[in-house]
Amino acid sequence: MARFIRNHPTEMRLSIVLISLCVGLSFASGSFFTLPNLTALLNNNAVNLIWAAGLLVVLIAGGIDISFAVAASIVQYLAVYVFSAIGGGNWLIGFLVAGGLGIGLGFINAILIHYFRIISIVVTISTFNAFFGLLMFFTSGKYLYNLPDWWTGRVVLFERQVADGTWAEITLPVAVMVAALAATWVLIRHTTTGRQLYAFGDNPEGARRLGINLGLMQFIAFGWCGLMAGIGGLMQAHIVQEVVPNALIGRELDVLAAVVLGGARLGGGRGSVLGCVLGVLLVAVTQNGLNLLGISPFAFKMVVGAIILIAISTSNLNLAGLAASRHRKD
Repeated sequence: MARFIRNHPTEMRLSIVLISLCVGLSFASGSFFTLPNLTALLNNNAVNLIWAAGLLVVLIAGGIDISFAVAASIVQYLAVYVFSAIGGGNWLIGFLVAGGLGIGLGFINAILIHYFRIISIVVTISTFNAFFGLLMFFTSGKYLYNLPDWWTGRVVLFERQVADGTWAEITLPVAVMVAALAATWVLIRHTTTGRQLYAFGDNPEGARRLGINLGLMQFIAFGWCGLMAGIGGLMQAHIVQEVVPNALIGRELDVLAAVVLGGARLGGGRGSVLGCVLGVLLVAVTQNGLNLLGISPFAFKMVVGAIILIAISTSNLNLAGLAASRHRKD
């Protein structure tokens, strides 16, 4: 345990902050620490966690991607027409189609970054605007409601009625989120490719000298992010039972901030699935708590931004070193 704490200081700090916040909200609002609210938190943030898993791999590899939410919207729209063309489909086909389309969009970013030697933030800002412009141009902002029954039908994995008559449910997106996080954990922690991604993100020139294929790393990182974008888009349409071309725009920055909050370094070479989960949950719990306390929704971004700023600032402090320095001065 002591070794884990030494090796994961950011995750430990976030855990303490998250636990303290949950304890405080449980006293401030009787509705917070209830089974329906906790399961709703998981259901409502499952898609963000799926996207965060993909973005984490890109950040570890030293890149950045802000186009994944638009990619998810494109996948939703294209998937509707693919399913219509093949006669409806099913969940297996749905995951294959959404994942494949997402990977293809991720590869576009990888091609531009690797072969044209453009930094990832510039590429993904460009593809964000290009993808969104093309989507709105060809769809004219049209909503799609006529989705296959298997896609819109609720899949409840767990349900329980509590004393006040409300229901607590765990739905399919939570299971998909767990699978996405588990797959990402295996990729970055238990494969040679994962170790190469860390090395590439930390020192690209050193990785090249070690014989690591830099182009392959770009394609794996952005392909994985695209895969998660596609799956997240599939789950989002399942939740809301419609496809709205501009509904997901803006969520990419929330996910990016949460993943960085969880310890992923913008310069690459650092990040963990645990930190990613804690970062997303901290933002989600904060927003949920403000809502339960009746605080204006206009305060959400302000308070969440302040928490992210404080958490990121303190995560860069060596508290043990500061204490030792102060002790020597005394």
